[in-house]
Amino acid sequence: MGHPVRTADGRLLVAEEWGDPSGSPVVLLHGTPGTRLGTLLPGLAAEHPGFRFLSYDRPGYGDSQRAPGRRVADAARDAAAVADAFDVERFAVVGRSGGGPHALACAALLPDRVWAAAVLVGLAPPDAAGLDWYAGMTPFNVHEYGLARAHLDGRDPGGLERDLAARAAVLRRDPERLLDDLRDGLSPHDLPVVEDPRVRTVLLRTYREALRVSHHGWLDDCLALAGPWGFDVASVTAPVLLWHGLDDAFSPVAHTRWLAGRIPGAEPVLVPDAGHFAAQLALPGVLRWLGGQGAGR
Repeated sequence: MGHPVRTADGRLLVAEEWGDPSGSPVVLLHGTPGTRLGTLLPGLAAEHPGFRFLSYDRPGYGDSQRAPGRRVADAARDAAAVADAFDVERFAVVGRSGGGPHALACAALLPDRVWAAAVLVGLAPPDAAGLDWYAGMTPFNVHEYGLARAHLDGRDPGGLERDLAARAAVLRRDPERLLDDLRDGLSPHDLPVVEDPRVRTVLLRTYREALRVSHHGWLDDCLALAGPWGFDVASVTAPVLLWHGLDDAFSPVAHTRWLAGRIPGAEPVLVPDAGHFAAQLALPGVLRWLGGQGAGR
């Protein structure tokens, strides 16, 4: 059922807690589309007893109330509200895929609370100078983000809404269709990952929950990621790990290379023979890195 959290402006967010109640708090930011249910593989919390994991469904996903017009920057206020609800003052953030920019927002805008951030297969901002934002990106994502930009600049304000509403209607009946739709963009290294029963179960569970009520979380994520983020990644002062598979076509590795050149002291980890979904298996290594930053002290 999740844990209900009320934000300062009265919205409802649905959050979850796992792991060691006395461990170092880590807020996990889910992908797009997704929910809190897609952030941890089964058994992982028990295998890392030094950590306390928190996560929440971004507005518009599952039962978390929508916040129309939200920006990536708004994740900071929501993550802070979730941390407050669980009596957590300082925490690390880990964001995967569409959650990566939201993790950076928390690090940039909550410098007194976020002591480290990890971004796995994340994106650069759409106005990233010198970056060909779509280069190397699978047609599936080019299509969605292209519709998002057409919405934002007024060329086709209804196209993304119609597209995602139709997709969501199909996926509510059969969430495996999303994995089928993504298959053409998978690298050969992704295929065994998404066919791993643990990973597949988690992906299907999070897709089902994400779209159970509406497509609005997916819609608002795409618009937020394709529009102005509301903060400068160069303002992040906490330690940052940037993890990326070199064969990722959903979030091309050039995005992480760009971020590594803009975030002071960021540590890039570029992994050969790994695609987008390899990030599902990367969290144990990220937790070891967090331990080296002072987690649990």
